[in-house]
Amino acid sequence: MKRVYFKAIPFDKKLVTLALESGVDAVIVESDKKEDVLSLSRIDVFLDDELKFIQIKEKKDEEQAVSLARQGEMVVLAQDTEIIPVENILAQVENIGHEVTSLEQAKTVLGVLEKGVDFVVVLPEAATELKEIVKVAKLRKGELDLNWATVLDIRPIGLGHRVCVDTVSLFKTGQGMLVGNSSKFTFLVHAETEANPYVSPRPFRINAGAVHSYTFLPEDKTAYLEELKPGSEVLIVDAEGQQEIAVVGRIKTEIRPLLLIEAEVDQVKGSVILQNAETIRLVGENGPVSVVKLRKGDKVRVRLDEAGRHFGMRIKEQILEE
Repeated sequence: MKRVYFKAIPFDKKLVTLALESGVDAVIVESDKKEDVLSLSRIDVFLDDELKFIQIKEKKDEEQAVSLARQGEMVVLAQDTEIIPVENILAQVENIGHEVTSLEQAKTVLGVLEKGVDFVVVLPEAATELKEIVKVAKLRKGELDLNWATVLDIRPIGLGHRVCVDTVSLFKTGQGMLVGNSSKFTFLVHAETEANPYVSPRPFRINAGAVHSYTFLPEDKTAYLEELKPGSEVLIVDAEGQQEIAVVGRIKTEIRPLLLIEAEVDQVKGSVILQNAETIRLVGENGPVSVVKLRKGDKVRVRLDEAGRHFGMRIKEQILEE
């Protein structure tokens, strides 16, 4: 995950407090201000001489940055560094940071070469945009390609353990988790944001499916629903494929009646097992649709991917899953 540091030089308690409330990973200060920050929050504090700030003016400066990074130093490129030198450095080493003075600059350096710098150092000039910078770096993760699948069958299959994922975030209509019996074909299971006659909305909750099901995590990883626990990070996706990260606050695993739902995209078939209840929804062409109202021939949002995962990581291997 990308990291966000705030450079509190000169020290300003109000700006440091804003940075802490915005969710930065660390604060950079002069040596005599470290305890002032630690008195406000349990957070990493770096002294300004612990990072190597590099001005890139010519080729030898690039070479210095690469050399320092290879020695394990935390290298920070100055805010006026041109994009080409940044690309040259990122192509060779990791653990590279970049000073930023605006949200737009943060977006640019976080996307260089499609991988971006490892962390940004936000200067005081960008304090008013700090919360958005943190969201872009840590929560928003770009866009996934989603497909419309045609529902082939919906049928009860009896009782089983299902997993409710309660997060520390509040979701909006259209958002949910990708869940399926195979990582190559997952369904967008909607968060409990919608009103219904039976229970109040739970906009922090996704009743995700049976314990054995795959779901997606950040960094293109997967996990079984049964493996999730408080503090786990899960990938949240909306109907347009926009990705965010949410943190799990609680997992509720209970025995409930289950449904098997099968669907198809261009002769590629997939399935998911969900709780048989009105509050469980997929994402249809007209928005969230309850599984009890779902019919054969309906369209639902899914993601297609290549099969092949080992301990949640993508591998090249012939794997058959039904």
